[in-house]
Amino acid sequence: MKIQTTYKIWVITLVSFFLSACSVFETTAAQIDLDADEALKIFTTDIDGSEIFLDQSAGYLVFPRALRAGLVAGAETGEGVLRIDGKTVDFFRISSGSLGLQAGAQARSIVICFMSENALEDFRNSSGWRVGVDGSVALIDVGAGKTIDSQNVRDPVVGFIFNSSGLMANLTLEGTRFTRISR
Repeated sequence: MKIQTTYKIWVITLVSFFLSACSVFETTAAQIDLDADEALKIFTTDIDGSEIFLDQSAGYLVFPRALRAGLVAGAETGEGVLRIDGKTVDFFRISSGSLGLQAGAQARSIVICFMSENALEDFRNSSGWRVGVDGSVALIDVGAGKTIDSQNVRDPVVGFIFNSSGLMANLTLEGTRFTRISR
């Protein structure tokens, strides 16, 4: 019984530290923008066909580095930008929590394209858009050297997870919350 309590306290402490780390080490707007530029460069260089989604979208989110860690209880967080016509218009924080069979840590980049004006407007008018509640995101599994077949994608919101480092198997954004932040 004591081991279970100690374990729960350890997990809660780990997750709390992980989530608070982003607010303690807040990144400046200029740095987030530079990091987003670098993530987009990797995205368009490593994944053939990615430019089509960026060019045809009404707007897109770029999270250059989303950190995720878990040991039974897990959390993910990161800061990014919303760009419309290639220009940064807002800053956002991504956050999620999960319970279940998981162990490890991972850093990854995320790009989410809003392929219609309505999808972008719904996102911008929300006060904390949540995947699976306020809208769904069709995730496309991509890796370096892969090609995206844009002809088969007809979803209003399309997400890409790429540039992963670390070990944590879970390709989902379900339950992830996007919150506007000021920078």
